[in-house]
Amino acid sequence: MQLLEVPYPAILSGHILVRNHYSLISVGTESKTVKDARLNMLSKANARKEEVKKVIAAVKNFGLKDTYKMVMNKLDAPSSLGYSCAGEVIAVADGVSEFKIGDWVACGGNNACHAEVVAVPKNLCVKVDASVSLKEACFSTLGAIALQGVRQADLKLGEFCVVIGLGLIGQITLQLLQASGVKTIGIDIDPKQVELANQSGHIAFSRDTESLEQIIFQHTNGLGADAVIITASTSSSDPVDLAGELCRQKGKVVIVGSVSTDFKRKNYFKKELDLTMSRSYGPGRYDTDYEEKGIDYPVGYVRWTENRNMQAFIELVKEKKIFLEKLTTHLFNFKDAPKAYQLILDKQEHFSGIVLKYDTGKKLSKTIQLKEKQTNLSQVNIGFIGAGSFAQSFLLPALKNNYNLIGVATTKSNNARNIADKYGFSYCSGDASEIISDSKINTIVIATRHDSHAKFVLEALEKNKNIYVEKPLCLSIEELEQIKNKYENANVHLMVGFNRRFAPFIMKLKSMLKETNQPVAINYRINAGIVPTEHWIHDKQNGGGRIVGEVCHFIDLVSHIAGSKIVSVSANAMEDVNNLNDTLTINLSFENKSIASISYFSNGSKQLSKEYLEVFYLQQVIVIDDFKSMTIYGKSTQKHKLMNQDKGQTVQLKAFLDSITSGKITPIAFEEIYHSTLATFKVIESVANNGEKVSV
Repeated sequence: MQLLEVPYPAILSGHILVRNHYSLISVGTESKTVKDARLNMLSKANARKEEVKKVIAAVKNFGLKDTYKMVMNKLDAPSSLGYSCAGEVIAVADGVSEFKIGDWVACGGNNACHAEVVAVPKNLCVKVDASVSLKEACFSTLGAIALQGVRQADLKLGEFCVVIGLGLIGQITLQLLQASGVKTIGIDIDPKQVELANQSGHIAFSRDTESLEQIIFQHTNGLGADAVIITASTSSSDPVDLAGELCRQKGKVVIVGSVSTDFKRKNYFKKELDLTMSRSYGPGRYDTDYEEKGIDYPVGYVRWTENRNMQAFIELVKEKKIFLEKLTTHLFNFKDAPKAYQLILDKQEHFSGIVLKYDTGKKLSKTIQLKEKQTNLSQVNIGFIGAGSFAQSFLLPALKNNYNLIGVATTKSNNARNIADKYGFSYCSGDASEIISDSKINTIVIATRHDSHAKFVLEALEKNKNIYVEKPLCLSIEELEQIKNKYENANVHLMVGFNRRFAPFIMKLKSMLKETNQPVAINYRINAGIVPTEHWIHDKQNGGGRIVGEVCHFIDLVSHIAGSKIVSVSANAMEDVNNLNDTLTINLSFENKSIASISYFSNGSKQLSKEYLEVFYLQQVIVIDDFKSMTIYGKSTQKHKLMNQDKGQTVQLKAFLDSITSGKITPIAFEEIYHSTLATFKVIESVANNGEKVSV
């Protein structure tokens, strides 16, 4: 654990920038995260079996060395903690009208972390009245979690509720229930938590109290609890079993905390109990449209969203119906945050609400300067925008120690600082415009999500920068034409990451085809595999869909192999309920009479290799299997194999940068990039028209 000086986070569309005054440590969730982080490698592997399966699959594709690098990139990256804070708005993104600079707000979600400045989507922020202390307002997220559990219990005035687990959320749950006229009883294994509940005016018992079940029945007039809300966190099934014993017939059990559901069936069957899971802060949680895009649910259909739950909790605090003073057992200055976590792990003194206080008088820096570097405009001086797992695995290692790395910008502050430290950048930022505007930088590498590619390319062209952008170049024909017009008036290198052209087997294949200069017939099968429907790549605004986001690779490659422009396309997609169009066949015709068929299938088995390419010409066939083997069938059969898969990423980037220093032409002509991208959009048009042939 460490405190890092990081830049301001990027303020994306629909977000606000908040300077924190206070943030609340979620003891249960965050202590588990810290404990897991401190496990040795074997224990981590045992705790994350699904991730281990992915690692094994990656070894088969990329080899042990490259897979090791990818895993370590993940494990070495600093991960922020916290999800409940309160502070003052210092910036507002375009299109956000609900907040203004100077507003006091409470924030929730992964972006509402323990940091001096956070960027949070508007639907995860609520205004705080001046009469409410921000020290209390920072409880709003945990308050919303408790409130959602109460709503799920659906209790009426005068009914009985037992709360099992009297940590912070359990204590808040007791107060919410009492404020709504429900009679409450608390239970916990920790005598200190029981004592805290009693001091706050609640009836509470230790789990090991003798004849506990009989005592609860006495307190509920012999009926049993109308509902039991479980706010405990344990791998044991005891809380769920106990809830089954304490509930009345036809009662309800609501699970808010993290507990085992491997429970005894008897009471649930005999009493016909309802067992319900409470989804975190409420409706909207984990919904990208709601949380990231700011699309609210109509109040007539969804009365209580996570945002409205947060607001309701703040209102209850304002009305003095929720009291947080006794629940706040510790207050630490933010610079002493590691001591707060050590207190939690040591468990040598009692704690409940642990709040971090920020120095609001401190002067903050939007950009973090790490080192000064001498720059010469005749050399390649690189600015990097976006640095996800792909960039860290393939692009950044090729640049380190070989080129002058000036500035890096990523949306997440901790990631920007980590990349800057790891690869030796001069500075890090959350603002991509600082990289593009920096006069010391003459070359921009763009590796962000797809929706920002065109924007950054156009801005970089405006500043006359050389540009390497990961695919796709853009998400629409309109953006493509804008880039084309801007590029034609610039004197720079621009290349898209169509790296398969630079794979060793493709380069060998091209050298063989050059000797004949004959048309070819190409069959390219891609066992793409399923990507969950909710993944950002399927989002037409963010990812553009899999045709734009990935199939463009394969269209460009067959065009490169054919050595000719595409003149027409026709494509048919398999129907699916979500209209993802990610299982399709594409037929391409070229000016030089070559033809190609691309089969991009998402419904296959992972056991089959991903890419299988066949090129037919002059009674010969060249087969490339997953960029690991190449077989040439002719008068004789020749076989070639690589130790590890090589799709040409490193070679491509080096070729691009060398073209800048040497003054040679760009390795992929812009005209080819333009036509491959245009053909990709024409594929979408053909799919929409039931496979109709479309001219390119």
